[in-house]
Formats: sequence, C-alpha cells, structure tokens
Amino acid sequence: MKARAEVKFSGKVQGVYFRAYTKRFADELGVVGFVKNMPDGSVYAVFEGEKELIDEVVRKLREEHPYARVNSIEIKWSSFRDEFDEFKILYD
Repeated sequence: MKARAEVKFSGKVQGVYFRAYTKRFADELGVVGFVKNMPDGSVYAVFEGEKELIDEVVRKLREEHPYARVNSIEIKWSSFRDEFDEFKILYD
C-alpha cells in the first residue's frame, strides 16, 4: 500500500553524509520525496512510496549508515499524495 511518511531523525545525523545516504537508499528502493537538515541538528525527510519500502529506507538509515548514530526516529504516517517525481536533497 502506498503511503507518505514525515520523518525526523535525531542524533549524530549532520556532517556525516546522512542526506546523501538517505537519497541513495530511497533511490535504490524507488521511494520519492526529500531530505533536509534542520537548525536543531536533526534531519527531516518526507518519503512517498510503498509503506514497506519506506520502512526499509528508515531501517537502512538506522542500521546500515557507516557514520551516523541515530538516537531517535519520529514518524508521522499519512495518505499517499503523489507529490514527488524523484527523491531530492534540499539545501538551505
């Protein structure tokens, strides 16, 4: 089932290529949306795609990122909006 997830990653997630790995994992799994750094040191992402694939992107970021240390993940699920064509890194 297609879904949308707004996700906040906290911990050692800035300055460790977290956004680049998020894009890589999302692209590998066919998930679209965006990722950006937040002023509080967290990383915010919006994912759209199959719910199972979004869960897998989040799992890979938590368990397979070689440099990050994710201390907490907040996920807000909502209905799929078909808002994106690709996955992008947003820069300030």
